Formats: sequence, C-alpha cells, structure tokens
Amino acid sequence: MLIKQLVLHNFRVFNGTHVIDLAPRKRPHDSNPRPIVLFGGLNGAGKTSILSAIRLALYGRLAFGLATQQQEYIEQLSSLIHNGAYYIEQPEEASVELTFTYNKGGHEAEFTVTRTWKKGKKDRLSLQQDGQLLNELDYDQCQGFLNELIPHGIADLFFFDGEKIAELAEDESGNILRTAVRRLLGLDLISKLRNDLMIFVKRQQSGQLASSQQQQIAELEKQSKELAFRTEELLESADFAKSRIEFLSKDINRYEGLLNAQGGAFAQTKAQEKQKVETLLKDKEHLEKALRQECDGSLPYALAPTILSRLLQQIADETQIKQTKSFEKELSQFLTQLRNDIAFRSAETAKIAAEAITDNLKDYMATKPKGDLLFDISEREAGMLQQSIDIDSKRAWQRFEFYRTQLSEIEQQLEQAAANIARAPEDDQLMDLFEKLRDLDRQREAQLQKYRSLLEDAKRTKQQQLDCVRQIQKAHDVTRYQHSYSSAFKNAQETINLLDRYSDVLTQTRVKTLSTNFELAYRKLARKEDLQLSAHINPQTFDVELIDESGSVINRKLLSAGEKQIYAIAILEALAKTSGRDLPVIIDTPLGRLDSQHRDKLINHYFPEASHQVVLLSTDTEVDERYFVDQLRDDISHAYEIVFNAHTKSSMLKPGYFWELTKEAI
Repeated sequence: MLIKQLVLHNFRVFNGTHVIDLAPRKRPHDSNPRPIVLFGGLNGAGKTSILSAIRLALYGRLAFGLATQQQEYIEQLSSLIHNGAYYIEQPEEASVELTFTYNKGGHEAEFTVTRTWKKGKKDRLSLQQDGQLLNELDYDQCQGFLNELIPHGIADLFFFDGEKIAELAEDESGNILRTAVRRLLGLDLISKLRNDLMIFVKRQQSGQLASSQQQQIAELEKQSKELAFRTEELLESADFAKSRIEFLSKDINRYEGLLNAQGGAFAQTKAQEKQKVETLLKDKEHLEKALRQECDGSLPYALAPTILSRLLQQIADETQIKQTKSFEKELSQFLTQLRNDIAFRSAETAKIAAEAITDNLKDYMATKPKGDLLFDISEREAGMLQQSIDIDSKRAWQRFEFYRTQLSEIEQQLEQAAANIARAPEDDQLMDLFEKLRDLDRQREAQLQKYRSLLEDAKRTKQQQLDCVRQIQKAHDVTRYQHSYSSAFKNAQETINLLDRYSDVLTQTRVKTLSTNFELAYRKLARKEDLQLSAHINPQTFDVELIDESGSVINRKLLSAGEKQIYAIAILEALAKTSGRDLPVIIDTPLGRLDSQHRDKLINHYFPEASHQVVLLSTDTEVDERYFVDQLRDDISHAYEIVFNAHTKSSMLKPGYFWELTKEAI
C-alpha cells in the first residue's frame, strides 16, 4: 500500500481545503524514492490531525474505538468540524479524502475514499477504484470493503502515535499485546469460524432432540431474543435519557448566565446582606455607646495635654507652698517660745540672739516657694487627678481609637452592603428565572434517576438473557452424546478439532517468528549495553519476557521510561514485519520520552527502514535541526511545516521544515 494524497476540508484546526502530497519522491541520481515524509509543528498546531484524518477516512466509527456507539460517533464527527475565531463564519460540514494504491491479487489499483459529514448528521462515504465511482456499494459495503482491504487491527501496528507507544510500554497486564498478536495471527478469524461451526452443530443437535426438548430450547431461544431486544431498548432509552440530561445541563448553564447578567448573584445574597446589615447596626450602636462612655470618663484629659501638664505643675507647686506655710507657722510658734526663754537672760544678749534668729529665718524662708493658692486641693485629690491625667486618660484614648477604628470599618461594611442590596433587582423581577432554574433542576434530577434505573434494568435483563444462553448450551451439552451424528455433523466436529490444532500450530510458528523479529528490532534500537538481551514470547499468554545474558527474566517495571518506549517500538516493528503486510508507517511524536542515545538509535536505524513510506509527525525538539540536516537528509523525500495562526485559530501547511525550505534543506 502507498498513500498518495490526503485532502482535508474544514477538519479540526485546518480551515478550508488543504491538499497534502504524501507519496515519497525520487531525487536526481536516486534509484528508489526516499521513504520519509516529515511534518513539523509545535504542540497544538495540528500534527495529530493528519494521523486522525487518515484513520477516520479508512475506518470511520472504528477510528474512535470498537465500543463507540452511533450517536457518540455523530457527536465525535461534529466536534471535528473546524471551530475557528469567533468573528469568522463557522463551517457546518467537513470532509477527508484519502488516495492510495493497493496491490490485491497481483493487481495494483488506485483507491480514493471520501468521507463527508455535517454537524449532528451521519457521515457519507464514497469509494473510487481507478477513477471509477463504485456506485453499487452502499455505506456498509464500502466500509466492509475497506476493513477487508486494510484490517483495523493490523493497521494499529502501522499507524500509531506516542500515546500508543506509551500505552504499550506501560501495559503490565499484557492485554494490549495479546490482542495485537491474536489479530496478527488471524486467531480472531479462526475463532469466528469455530463459532459458526458450533452454531451448525447446535442446529444439528436440535434436530435430533426430543420434541419436548426442542420446544424447551425453542422457548429459551425465543426468550433470549426477547431479552436481548429488551436490553437494547433499555440501553437506547438510557442513551436518550443521558442526552436529555446533557441538554438540561446546557439549559441550566444558560439560565444561570442570564440570572447573573441580571444581578442574580446579588439577588441570591440579598437576604444575607440584609441580615448582615442588622448585625452591623447592632455592633455600631454598641460601639457608639462605648465611645460615649469613654467621653464621660478620663478621655477628655487626653485632649489637652499641654494645659493639663501646667495644671499638674500648678498643683505640685501649691503642694510645696502649703508645706512651706505649714512649716513657717510651726517655726514661728517655736521661735516665739524661744524668744520667751531668751528674755530671762540678759537684755543685750537676748536682743542680739532674737535679731540673729529673725535674720536667718528670713533668709531661709526666702528660698521656699511662695504664691497664692488657686485650687487648694488635698494631696489625696491631687494624686487622684494625676492618676486620671497620666494613666487613665492614655488608656481611655487607646480604647477610644480601637472603638473608633472598628466603627469606621463597620460603617464601610454598611455602605458596601447597602450598595449590594441596591444592585440586587427586586425579587419579582427574577422570580421567573429562579422558577425556571428550579424546574430544570427537578427535571435533570428526574432524568438522572431514570438513567440509573434504566441501566440497572438493562443490566438485569442482560443477565437474564445470559442465563437463557447458558441453559440452551447446557441442554445441547446434555444431548450431545445421546444421539448418533450425521456425516456433516461429524465433519463439523472434526473441523472444530482441526481448527483448534491448526490454531496451536500457527501460534507456535508465528510466535517463534515474532520472537526472532523482536530480538532483531530490539538489538537494533537498544543501547550497546542492552544488546545481550533476548526475548521469549509465551504462546499461550503472548506475554513478552526480556531475558538477560544469564538467562534471568528482567522485570519490565524496572526499565526506565525511555527503555520501555524502545521496547514498545521494537514490539510494534516485530508485529508489523511478522504480519507480512506492506503498509506505510505513520508515527506521531515518537521521541517524547527517549534519551539522546535512544533517539539516535531510532533516527538512524528505525525511521529509514521502517517501511517503504514513513510519515513522521514531529515537534522541533524531537526531529531537531541536527537530526534533520545531519542524519535524516538522505532519507527525507519532502517536508511540511504546520503553522498555527493564533489570530484565526487555524493552521496551514507550507513546504519545508522549521529551519529551511525543502529544496534548500534536502
């Protein structure tokens, strides 16, 4: 198979129509085309869209997984239609077109598959062979033809991304590898043939059963079909309920937006704001009362510190004056008594002594404070006044400042609450919106209950159907050995046994080949110190075990992230080679978790040899300038750079890579 061209129309980040040439080209003096077509793009530019478009073109609904339902598929398709900048008209439809050549039965033909779809609608599929439209094939027949041409399970080994590699590398259960090997070996086809033969055997047995047993089995089969049909009905109803839940959720979001736009957020808290105002008013009244009490106490003393300082000084001076007067009075009484005592002595001596005492007393009293008493308060009253001015007034001022600050904050909160209440519309203005939201909530809750109930009913009905199937199987098993077998019946039984033996032999042979191919791929990609490793694949479980030079099994959990990725790529290469299919290899971001040594191995020994056509989707940090110019130059056919325009929210492709135009770089 060779992919020649991919055409994208309004697909994901690609607005409009983009024609991409994917066919490897020859260069002058080249004997064969160079295999690698390189796409470069930053994260989010649209590299993965290239791989997704190819898978979608070929497999339709299967591209999203085996379990994807039709309604989910339609929703997925709608999400793939380009959604660009809001000021640009949004497209309503998209398409992908893939042209490729395929050699079938010794004849090479060119096929063009076109898949188009509109928002909310199922896709349309057309197929051309050598330019002729295959009108005789309807949608399902076209899809079946493509599935037979390139089986989905096989294509997974050739079209993959970094996530696929990481998933396989981290898969410790081995389920992913087991599924891949079964598809590769064709065991799923053998299993289908075996099941068809078992159906034939059961029908043959039914013909030989007694009429009562036949009737019992017929009733069980009828019941099984009815239960299966009922299960499908319940699941469809559950899907409808789920979609209804999603629609109701969107309506709820829309009405909540309308509610907020009309002040609904303020209206919802209006009652809270009113309650808050009442509490704040009470706090304000309490603080105002506390402030008035402070004003009635020692606080006024703190308002005139200068004059009160003079007051305290005056009181202190008056205290000393009072002490001086008291002392002078007592001293005068003492001197009077002293003069009387001296009078009994000689007159001359008494006179001289009296004058001396009087002069000394005048000099001494001259040094003492004098003045009028303005307040004439007691020392106890003076002490109480000083306590009030020096200590009580300062404490009162601190309390006053604390109450005043709190009062200011409360007044600000009252203003804000009043503004919020003013912003809120009247209740009757929003009542319709509130009622609509409540009704939508009730509807959504009812749908959720219905959805859960339907799922439980479907589960219970499915279990009943499985019970019927087991009873039918049991009835066939009981009668299997009770009747003689016809020639056709015996042949069918023998064929089943032969298929079992063929499956075992095929598995042994293919697993041996797969082990050899894995060892070759792993040794080619691993670092030098890992080259002594070998591999063993269990033919029953298909688990891959890495064996070191001493014969011990290596625990894959102990491998580094890069080593696990090399292991996964080696598995994919071995599976692809063992399949015998000649398909292109498409790899999206393959180097994300590799160290420099492992990257060099992959660049030099895997990409150039992986297939006749290799499409690489890389960032500038994976296939960087060194790899592009120095190591892949001779293997690159041509390159594209995917450029994302943040203004239009769309991408376009231009020839060349991040650093050079194609003609200059290669």
